[in-house]
Amino acid sequence: MTESFRIKKVNNLIWELMGQIFQRECQFPANSLVTILGVETSKDLLYSKITVSVFPAEKREITLDYLNKNIYDLQQFLNKKLNMRPVPKIRFVLDATEEEAAKIEKLLEKLKEEK
Repeated sequence: MTESFRIKKVNNLIWELMGQIFQRECQFPANSLVTILGVETSKDLLYSKITVSVFPAEKREITLDYLNKNIYDLQQFLNKKLNMRPVPKIRFVLDATEEEAAKIEKLLEKLKEEK
């Protein structure tokens, strides 16, 4: 199923604005890199799931806690910047791609050792 043109525009706009908010307003843990990997907005435009990647992996939970503790303020920044009503409610999720890749890599190494 393809996204509608409007949802794609909303996703891109939220992605861009949240990136700016992350740079200007957020105090992430020292020596960490937080990247927005994607935004998925519901068809009714009420909710947006923002997928973030955190490097190094040890700082993932601290960063997610920070985002969730400050979600009200982040939502308010977004509400002021977006010229639409209603503004989708945001929710943050961690990207598990790197973690899954590491598990697969370990399994492959284990298979090589067994041969």
